[in-house]
Amino acid sequence: MNPLVQLAAEKPENPLIPPIPELVIGFIAFVIVFGFLAKKLLPNINKVLEERREAIEGGIEKADAAQTEAQSVLEQYKAQLAEARHEAARLRQEAQEQGAVILQEMRAEGQRQREEIIAAGHAQIEADRKAAASALRQDVGKLATDLAGKLVGESLEDHARQSGTVDRFLDELEAKAEAVR
Repeated sequence: MNPLVQLAAEKPENPLIPPIPELVIGFIAFVIVFGFLAKKLLPNINKVLEERREAIEGGIEKADAAQTEAQSVLEQYKAQLAEARHEAARLRQEAQEQGAVILQEMRAEGQRQREEIIAAGHAQIEADRKAAASALRQDVGKLATDLAGKLVGESLEDHARQSGTVDRFLDELEAKAEAVR
């Protein structure tokens, strides 16, 4: 008989419990595979995991630094914006004040020019009035002497006498006109 059959016939075996030689061989193979993995593969895995952890921590630190810098830049921007708004308000106020001063100066200059024009106009009117009065005196004097000469029948050509008579007559008329007013 075959020794295996004899061995199988002698002892009934439990199918859940493997034979001892298989257990020993399986255990030795497991230790060899585990040792190989522990020596070769596990350091590479740990190295990759450590690099990832460092990259993540470095990225977080960089992100925190960038966020801090961004916050700083934002604060500077807000400060500059507030300063620019303040400066714009100050410039606007100065421009309004300068505009008011210029407007006041222009009004004063316009008033001064208006008064000069009025004074020049009054002076011109006075000069024209005097010129007209002088011309009128001469014309009235000439007409009066001509008329008096025709009435009297003799020529009143004496210029000095004529001027004195005309001036006296016109002065009397002016005095009467003043008295009436």
